Amino acid sequence: METKASLWGVFVDIIETIVVAAAIFVIVYLFLLQPHQVKGGSMEPNYHDGEYILTDKVSYRFSQPKRGDIIIFKSPTNTDLDFIKRIIALPGEEIEVKEGKITIFNDQYKDGFVLEEHYNTNKPTTVEKDGQGYLIEGVKKKVNAGSYIVFGDNRSQSFDSRSWGEVPKGNIIGKAWLRYWPLNRFGFVKHENYKN
Repeated sequence: METKASLWGVFVDIIETIVVAAAIFVIVYLFLLQPHQVKGGSMEPNYHDGEYILTDKVSYRFSQPKRGDIIIFKSPTNTDLDFIKRIIALPGEEIEVKEGKITIFNDQYKDGFVLEEHYNTNKPTTVEKDGQGYLIEGVKKKVNAGSYIVFGDNRSQSFDSRSWGEVPKGNIIGKAWLRYWPLNRFGFVKHENYKN
């Protein structure tokens, strides 16, 4: 009888441990951190296809996204897909892409400033010059309140705001925080701090 009772007690302990561990996992996944896999080459050479990162889902509850942050968000064209891109322009700003340069206009810089991007290896370009894309060569575009303009670092291989427009804050899942795979590239995600 004692053996049956002790086996039952061990079984109950195992079940309780599994339930507690599952509850902790669900809380972490829903509210704190979420794993994501980089798909495609839009963030190369900084983040490569197949790499895994952890997304910080807490920071933006207490602070606003900043220019240079690498974010994970629901695609505005298909919310079943998660994208990873870099924030280029903030709510209320104007952005102009012309001759391979990004110029940002805001209350502080009414004449604009050119974004210095040492992290990307090819010049930013608009997708269309004939009026079909969201950002057109040499045409200023104002960012709506509560929305952001995002580009991939690898401009020639990125499907981003130049094509489909703004990312509403509600689509943002979180801020890229830690690259954990492959192990030889393990480390915290570096977000850009621009001079302006």
